[in-house]
Amino acid sequence: MGNSSRKGEEEEEELEEDEEKGKIAENKKRTEEEEVEEELPQGVEELLASGDPVLDLSYRKFRRLPSRVCGLMHLEKLYVCGNSLRTLPDSISQLQGLRILALDFNKMEDVPPAVCQLSNLTRLYLGSNRLVSLPPELRNLQSLRCLWVESNYFQRFPRELYDLPHLRSLQIGDNRLKTLPPDLVRMEALRGLWLYGNRFEVFPRVLLSMENLEILDLDRNKITEFPSLKRLPALRLFSYDHNPVDGPPKVGEEVLLVGEGAAEFMQARDDRKERHRKAAEKEAEESALAGEEPVIHGILKNSNSSPGRMTHEAMISVGHMAAADDGLQVKDEEGDLERAIAEYDGAELAYDEEGIEYEREELICEGEGLEYEGEELEYDRAQMDYEYEEGEKLEDAVQRDVEQ
Repeated sequence: MGNSSRKGEEEEEELEEDEEKGKIAENKKRTEEEEVEEELPQGVEELLASGDPVLDLSYRKFRRLPSRVCGLMHLEKLYVCGNSLRTLPDSISQLQGLRILALDFNKMEDVPPAVCQLSNLTRLYLGSNRLVSLPPELRNLQSLRCLWVESNYFQRFPRELYDLPHLRSLQIGDNRLKTLPPDLVRMEALRGLWLYGNRFEVFPRVLLSMENLEILDLDRNKITEFPSLKRLPALRLFSYDHNPVDGPPKVGEEVLLVGEGAAEFMQARDDRKERHRKAAEKEAEESALAGEEPVIHGILKNSNSSPGRMTHEAMISVGHMAAADDGLQVKDEEGDLERAIAEYDGAELAYDEEGIEYEREELICEGEGLEYEGEELEYDRAQMDYEYEEGEKLEDAVQRDVEQ
């Protein structure tokens, strides 16, 4: 018994010694990494000293944020995408002027607590990390209008978002959602919702009560049947591609569709409008020849000449139809969502393998077709460039990209 006891004690001492050596080695490695990281990559020193309110440190292989960044009180936009960050220092909470913070493509398992203290943020990008939930402190971001958490590991819809009264654009595609909570209707400000690439097998009925939704993306799920979406009066774009359905659901006359059978459906709808227009013109001409006052049944426009009409090929190129890595993202900045025109005014997001650029966002509908202007409601999937010239319409920009 005595020998056995001594042997157990010796083994325990060896384990403790090994653990101590492991801790020492880990601390040494961390210290070495920090010393290396303090040696800023070429060009970063100039960026930090420039005084520019926009700082882009994307794809610089940082394991931690350079300490000097947290002293740049003039910063309004900070991009640190594509690094190896696991968290951010608490001192970043000093940057109260930040309106945009992009942390895509890092290694974060939790939202850094200091981020939740940046009360003036309007746009927060956390896509392609390792998140499974959001902290309750996120409610401090009362100015937040656009949140991207795509390509993470959410299995449940984060109800913490209910406490963000101005959130207009939510990008939560490529996660593991199977259902949506019935009280999602509390998010009354929401205008764009991206749910592509999740695990829905049944259309979430709560979406039928989201009367303010303008953009809804359910691509790449397993939904076999869609209900009529005519009860969504604000809907302007519905994308349902790569679901096991034969054709589109019933939608309003102004809704653009992307998916199986969408091109044929919209062509038939346009042909019907054209027939009605010609019939109304003919009736007006006959009434004029007969000396009668023409009866005006309504204003019917030729959809073939409408600035908001897109070809199916253009929709495919914009709407990540054919490949999992493509997508239309529409970001929403300043402005109100009104009617049916979508125009990109500026461009703030460009994904490519070298870096990420973000520009404008918000969906503004104020005419007869789709024009996207502004800041939050934005289609994108990965590594695509969506920089559009000032005032350029969405379909013109798409055609330009296709031609190039």
